[in-house]
Amino acid sequence: MDTNLKAFIKKTPGNDDIPLPQYMSALASGMDIFAAVNDDEIIEPGQRKKIPTGIQISVPEGYEAQIRPRSGLALHQGITLLNSPGTIDADYRGEIALIVINHGQEPFVVKRGMRLAQMVVQKICRLQWVETTELDETSRGGGGFGHTKK
Repeated sequence: MDTNLKAFIKKTPGNDDIPLPQYMSALASGMDIFAAVNDDEIIEPGQRKKIPTGIQISVPEGYEAQIRPRSGLALHQGITLLNSPGTIDADYRGEIALIVINHGQEPFVVKRGMRLAQMVVQKICRLQWVETTELDETSRGGGGFGHTKK
């Protein structure tokens, strides 16, 4: 595992108390990120809200940061992220925000400093399209959306 990759992070003004993203176990691939709301935010069932994290990052060129839901919140409260995974590109410098939706049955309260999502840093590749009139054949072909009928 490469642990030598370094990236820069900056807290937005007024968020010195918000923890930096952190791995919660020795082999975790995702770092928990925290809510930087000033006051409790109530998200009603079926409602979505933009929640600030209080951080800006500089991901190294050739990498992206993916923002994903936390499985425990999804299972126990029905809380997830609408644009999942969200992509933080290497050239984005704004504050990371989360689009949180409540699919649960009860109002969900977002508190300052709450672990609300996770961030996974991934190496990316960029490809160059070569336009053609024919594609190679596969056994699947154009089958999709339940084509195996299983």
